[in-house]
Amino acid sequence: MRANSFKASANATVLALICVFLAAFAARADEIKVVTSGGFTAAYLELAPKYENVSHHQLVTEFGPSMGTTHNAIPVRLDRGEQIDVVIMASTALDELIKQGKVRAGSQVNLVNSGIGMCVKAGAPHPDISTVEALKRTLLAAKSIAYSDSASGVYLSTELFPKLGIADQIKSKSRKIEADPVGGVVATGEFEIGFQQMSEMRPVKGIDIVGPLPLEVQKITVFAAGIPKTSKNPEAAKNLIEWLASPVAYKAIKESGLDPVAGK
Repeated sequence: MRANSFKASANATVLALICVFLAAFAARADEIKVVTSGGFTAAYLELAPKYENVSHHQLVTEFGPSMGTTHNAIPVRLDRGEQIDVVIMASTALDELIKQGKVRAGSQVNLVNSGIGMCVKAGAPHPDISTVEALKRTLLAAKSIAYSDSASGVYLSTELFPKLGIADQIKSKSRKIEADPVGGVVATGEFEIGFQQMSEMRPVKGIDIVGPLPLEVQKITVFAAGIPKTSKNPEAAKNLIEWLASPVAYKAIKESGLDPVAGK
């Protein structure tokens, strides 16, 4: 009897350990690690808890720019082999990562269109940027100018400023803000005006958004999602991306200042 009792107890212990192991494994399998760039952050933070509720998956979220060389930039993360299930970033930068074999070919889904805007410190006068000439005058008159190290900043510094013929004139008072929101340095008064994706500026406190760039010089950036080669849960990642691209996400996307690619 004692032997049987001991055997039964041992079996129960083994079974309990197996159950604990399986539960732990399931919990890990249900985790989806997401790294999103600033352009989609406001919409994502609204949508993430809703997806967790309907899917019962846990989203582990981190943030980083679509490009650049900072420690948290998405390309840098993938260069060092970081395990990520979903990246959300400027589509041009995502295309490059697919070419490099770091993001799975065929996994890219375009989510939103995003325009560039200008901000000033809350309560400060709003300079005129309603026309191209007005924007040019504002840039020349500004004491200091901040722009991002991601898609919008690359466009401003390499295309727009030269196109306006003022790149050399404003070079000494312009600065690329790496990794951090441009609105933050404008809110503190460190810079007089700042440029970034409209959706990235909306959550920042202490600034006023003056408005978008004039249509003639506006640059629309498409933000897309993809599945890195390092993903440990590509099927769950695919389901999340499909959900973010579906009509259920459109309301939060529009409220964040973005346009759904497939749902205007």
